Amino acid sequence: MKRRRFKQQVPLQDRLASFAKTAREVAALLPPGAEKDKLLREASGADTADWLNESLGSTAQRPPKATP
Repeated sequence: MKRRRFKQQVPLQDRLASFAKTAREVAALLPPGAEKDKLLREASGADTADWLNESLGSTAQRPPKATP
């Protein structure tokens, strides 16, 4: 069975930031409650994922390669 593959049109960092922004905007319109808390928690998780992706993908924190 062959896997269906496709390239993402928008980078992960942009998708995470967009999701977090949208979730916060929707949560701002909701009254206090479980649904609002869930959206804010998901937005926070997206921010954390974005930060981790940026930190782990950064070349500034990698040690220099050893030359033979």
